[in-house]
Amino acid sequence: MFELLGISPQALISQLLIGLINGSFYALLSLGLAVIFGLLNVINFTHGALYMLGAMVAWIGLTQVGGWVGMPDLQLPYWLALVVAPLVVGLFSIVIEKTMLKRLYHLDHLYGLLLTFGLALVIEGLFRHWFGVLGNSYPVPDLLRGGMRVNELFIPWYRLWVVGMALAACFATWFFIERTNLGSLLRAGTENPRLLQALGVNVPLIITLTYGAGCALAAFAGVLAAPIYQVTAIMGSDLIIVVFAVVVIGGMGSIAGSILTGLGLGVIEGLTKVFYPQASSVSIFVIMIIVLLIKPAGLFGKVR
Repeated sequence: MFELLGISPQALISQLLIGLINGSFYALLSLGLAVIFGLLNVINFTHGALYMLGAMVAWIGLTQVGGWVGMPDLQLPYWLALVVAPLVVGLFSIVIEKTMLKRLYHLDHLYGLLLTFGLALVIEGLFRHWFGVLGNSYPVPDLLRGGMRVNELFIPWYRLWVVGMALAACFATWFFIERTNLGSLLRAGTENPRLLQALGVNVPLIITLTYGAGCALAAFAGVLAAPIYQVTAIMGSDLIIVVFAVVVIGGMGSIAGSILTGLGLGVIEGLTKVFYPQASSVSIFVIMIIVLLIKPAGLFGKVR
């Protein structure tokens, strides 16, 4: 059947895999946005810059830090970068929350959006000044090099690793928020923070840690993406608009909606590249328009 359409099964499966990989990044990034908006009511436009920052921390640790300290052989292993980069970005985000964002919680969402948008421009501008706009390569770790061949299709191990890790991180975040006692406190803190604080719960600390964790998810996605895409100062700005569209389609603040919608739209985008390549770059936005016309709160969202 596919041959009649001028499409080989190998090309279809290849685009499905690419779509699933892109969908994994969409899911991870939109999940972080959904956590921050759903629990803090902050539209975090720095998310794309923090995704870039995670990839940059991994790349700097592997290729630059040894030269900076006079030890050329000193490198940050990929496996350690998966932990270090999210921690660094999470701590940086906590500083932002403590010094800037906490002053805006009682104001309209627009103020938080403008602040985080300005911060994203500053972060990207600094890294563009320091490292330029040319892409920097980050090698695939030795353990994940190579792949498997299915008929004429070659599937790299690292691509499968990315999909698996993204799904594991998404499930772990959903389970933590929806199925644990601390997750219940997080959700209760968004409904009635004064009552929760009267019961002895440190609500400001919960808010701070939630923001840091949501931003750490973006950095984790950046480390996963670094061996696949070129690490550049503008890699986050190229992605953040699509991720916001994913969040809107899934429903602002919906954890499950972000995960399912991110994966689904990645696959749809991949299929669009097979059957109608000219529309692949706008397919997600067309879906967003249709969804908003039918259900303004998103597929899984609730009217606030």
